[in-house]
Amino acid sequence: MLFFMAVINYIDRQTVNVLGPILKEEYRWDNEVFATVLISFRVAYAFMQSVNGRLLDLLGTRLGLSLSVAFYSIVQVLMTTVQGLIGFRVFRFLLGAGEAANNPGCTKAVSEWFPVKERAWAVAMFDAGSSVGGAVAPFVVLLFYHTVGNWRLTFLVTGSLGFVWLLIWRWLYYKPEEHPRISPEELALIQHGQPAVEKAGAALPNVKWHKLLFYRQTWGIISGRFLIDPYWFFIGDWFAVYLKSKGFSLEASMIGIWAPFLASDIGNFFGGGLSSYFIRRGWPVGRARRVVLLIFGPSMLLLIPAAFNSNYAVLLALFSYATFAYSACSTMFLSLPADVFHTRSVGSVSGLGGTAAGIGTLITTYLIGYVSDRFSFQPVVIVASILPCVAAILFVALVRAGKKPDPEGILLNF
Repeated sequence: MLFFMAVINYIDRQTVNVLGPILKEEYRWDNEVFATVLISFRVAYAFMQSVNGRLLDLLGTRLGLSLSVAFYSIVQVLMTTVQGLIGFRVFRFLLGAGEAANNPGCTKAVSEWFPVKERAWAVAMFDAGSSVGGAVAPFVVLLFYHTVGNWRLTFLVTGSLGFVWLLIWRWLYYKPEEHPRISPEELALIQHGQPAVEKAGAALPNVKWHKLLFYRQTWGIISGRFLIDPYWFFIGDWFAVYLKSKGFSLEASMIGIWAPFLASDIGNFFGGGLSSYFIRRGWPVGRARRVVLLIFGPSMLLLIPAAFNSNYAVLLALFSYATFAYSACSTMFLSLPADVFHTRSVGSVSGLGGTAAGIGTLITTYLIGYVSDRFSFQPVVIVASILPCVAAILFVALVRAGKKPDPEGILLNF
């Protein structure tokens, strides 16, 4: 269910991005103006992740995600009525506000349902939904657009998917301790694989935001997400426009738009599988996550040659590998709140990391539009290859287990 929510989430948001060249031509937008439409989504998505993460900790995963999906599905359907630049900005802002609960909610659900050794696999599964959604969106959106010749109806179709998901979610999802269809053996398996401090979480008080900010591990997650996530949104928001700037038409570049998303799926599972392999061999969780980050974060420097190349096959190969490496790292970052913090604060920490990622993306989205209009995409690609390397180094330095036990039980022994 988390996987399919992420697929729908990304199909909804990618509709405008895939239609970017068409909308730019119809409304006569340049890259800088189109960037303001993307930024409208990012503003809400950035700051509402912290708000939604907090609400998820207060309301619970089942109700919190139900409200989120219902809200952004309604917004997506109402996109059929949008008129002009202001309308696009307003509706994209509202869509971002609703979709901001996705990652905090998924991470919190994983902390509730999965033993530690399986969490990276679970995170890889739901995070792969974003890649699948991004991969299928170009085919679905362009096929429908060319069939009916009307981009507005596309929003009606994609918005309806969330309502189908919502009905199934309300039927299926409960916390393991409350689930009417779970067996005693399955509940014991889940609880046996979780830290003892998590099992006692029901009687513990909610954690205030300001307390979380006193942990260096929180700042490691915040700073890492701030630097690494803009790469993903560069691919999701700008890759079609980037390929067109290289002289490739939207239709001819279909495989080019799709390939990095496929590589991302593989990277999700490879990173999650590799860290789980290390844990099964007896490694501490934190060490397993850090090693994966140190392997794949710096390897994204291999994207730099793409800034000086216009060969179609070479560009696809370089961007696909960089996105593969990014997703291996992303699985670690999305796993970390559940690895490092007690489940009662996972939504809040994940939301803070998401807000930091959103702020970084806001800054880079504007800069990409500004730099690409006045210069080219070349400096953008170079910076996009360097920032993930810096993010990995910051994580390794900051997100480590404390030398002393945490008396409040907020920080786990990871």
